Amino acid sequence: LLLQPLTRVAYAEALEQVNVPFCDELPSRQAQLAALRNTEEFDVLVIGGGATGSGCALDAVTRNLKTALVERSDFSSGTSSRSTKLIHGGVRYLQKAIMKLDYEQYMMVKEALHERANLLEIAPHLSAPLPIMLPVYSWWQLPYYWAGIKMYDLVAGAQCLKSSYVLSKNKALELFPMLKRDKLVGAIVYYDGQHNDARMNLAIALTAARYGAVAANYTEVVHLLKRTDPETGKERVCGARCRDVISGQEFEVRAKCVINATGPFTDSLRKMDNEKSPKICQPSAGVHIVMPGYYSPDNMGLLDPATSDGRVIFFLPWEKMTIAGTTDSPTEITAQPIPTEEDINFILTEVRNYLSPDVEVRRGDVLAAWSGIRPLVTDPSSKDTQSICRNHIVNISESGLVTIAGGKWTTYRAMAQETLDATIKAHHLQAGPCRTVGLMLEGGKGWTPTLYIRLVQDYGLEVEVAQHLAATYGGRAFEVAKMAQVTGQRWPIVGKRLVSEFPYIESEVHYAVKEYACTAIDVLARRTRLGFLNVQAADEALPRIVHIMGKQLGWSEQKKQVESNLGFNTHCHHLQEELNAARTFLYQEMGYKTRSEQLTNTTEISLPLSEVDRYKKRFHKFDKGNKGFITTVDVQQVLESISVQIDENTLHEILNEVDLNKNGQVELNEFLQLMSAVRKGRVSDSRLAILMKTVEETLEERGLVSVDRSGGGV
Repeated sequence: LLLQPLTRVAYAEALEQVNVPFCDELPSRQAQLAALRNTEEFDVLVIGGGATGSGCALDAVTRNLKTALVERSDFSSGTSSRSTKLIHGGVRYLQKAIMKLDYEQYMMVKEALHERANLLEIAPHLSAPLPIMLPVYSWWQLPYYWAGIKMYDLVAGAQCLKSSYVLSKNKALELFPMLKRDKLVGAIVYYDGQHNDARMNLAIALTAARYGAVAANYTEVVHLLKRTDPETGKERVCGARCRDVISGQEFEVRAKCVINATGPFTDSLRKMDNEKSPKICQPSAGVHIVMPGYYSPDNMGLLDPATSDGRVIFFLPWEKMTIAGTTDSPTEITAQPIPTEEDINFILTEVRNYLSPDVEVRRGDVLAAWSGIRPLVTDPSSKDTQSICRNHIVNISESGLVTIAGGKWTTYRAMAQETLDATIKAHHLQAGPCRTVGLMLEGGKGWTPTLYIRLVQDYGLEVEVAQHLAATYGGRAFEVAKMAQVTGQRWPIVGKRLVSEFPYIESEVHYAVKEYACTAIDVLARRTRLGFLNVQAADEALPRIVHIMGKQLGWSEQKKQVESNLGFNTHCHHLQEELNAARTFLYQEMGYKTRSEQLTNTTEISLPLSEVDRYKKRFHKFDKGNKGFITTVDVQQVLESISVQIDENTLHEILNEVDLNKNGQVELNEFLQLMSAVRKGRVSDSRLAILMKTVEETLEERGLVSVDRSGGGV
């Protein structure tokens, strides 16, 4: 569909010359570490397991180069998992190219559109075309935007996904009912690609490993190794001293050349090579938020081309939720970027501007939020070092360290190709041609749009779970299904969910370990995407994930020192440490902190007197003895009186969400603070608020109590 038939034949022939040593079973992480330690010399050592680094490793190994890839955290743990999830050429870059007659910008868009087509082709299970609507609120903008979007189609040429089109006001509202009607004159719909970014990154790294690259996560570079060139007398980089983060063991990895693909951390590695290296990375933070799926139609995104401060905001359906972003503000370089309340509120305000007043955009509906650091770069070899390079740069230092920096997700493959071309030339390596155009990624082979039906029929999985497995693992979904446990129910026959409202199942945790997951965070954030979709659901699934991983990886109940066969002590993984680390990750990096701060001891009670009276009456239905507080026992008694059963642990959880001073009971004041936060939209889906309202209504219907039913609502 997207690659020309002749190109396809040529690449099919080229790939016949590449062996796939690990077609069936991937080597374990331990085997990969042993290969790193024991290989005399690699041709290429790539540092950084994001999209670009993994892309470089795949490009190198398919050119028959002996390749190693190390990543100090998990594959895709940085910016590559925190994107807008779009595979796009960049509509706004094209606008700048036309307005400023900028040829470089135009070529950048053209390259990105070519790469978009290739990415949709090589990982069809993880990516798909997505229609994006651009609402138009004044007549003069219609021809202006239409011309721009048509240019976008034109630049894509034969690789245009689907042709853009114009919609009348009524048709636009039919397709996107949540849209603001007032002053709307029509809309333009164009197509871009969308993908599951962390899984895509992982697919690239796993594909490289299947082709024989030695890839290890949680392996950090301590310092670079150098040797003196006998011909020139100059120092040359010849590998790196690495440390296995999990065991603490250090070892040396020798290589003919080293590629620095560390994204925002580019400069720290450049300074390892040469302390005098100028800084080239200018980090910028982009925050995204996730909201419930009902905020957007199932298969239609929205683009706000001109926000109040000139940024572009996307509002997109993703994994049955809605993702909104992004911001763009200078930031410090950190491995743990944190979304701020200010950024979250900026995005919410922009979203409100575009949605119908009927849709109340509530702060409490932000289910997760995250920040990703864009590694914008300045070119060290250009005279004007202040001007930020809109594209990527490939730079080779005096000692031969190759740095690839900048660029965007969509063009990772082209960046890798350019990097390897430059590396081979500078280091005089014997290598074949680039073979990554049309090279299917992990799971792409054997995937069809109806694969999920076979999963349902062969294994007895729920349809939603089967669709999720097919869209996540592609042709390898059967391996995950085979590991699924029998439920003991009539239906589904296999596949126990980790949490009821998401299609993630327990066997995915088992399979994640085969995919080099080493911590609970790897599973929550990158093997599944639960942490990115709903922090509370992720927190709920966490103990089960830790339990399954602990059994498989031999984590201990207590902290203990283990004597390793290499003669020194190493720390054994500890279940509680894992739980704590994952909770900290959800709390800080996935927006749980800002979410939980919406209801605190200092939350103001701003309710009209009539409502205060109404909520007091509701509270006293549970607080029979006028104690001024309620406990699980009080709630249990009232529930029993209307023949409702909720187990004690669940009740504890429900009350604990509102028990702000954590004294095991909910005081009247805390209840009023909750109701005030609910009224303002700062808190949504409060189980206690909904439970007490439902109980009150049931009691009234039974005629047990007569209550003034004024005001409606919660």
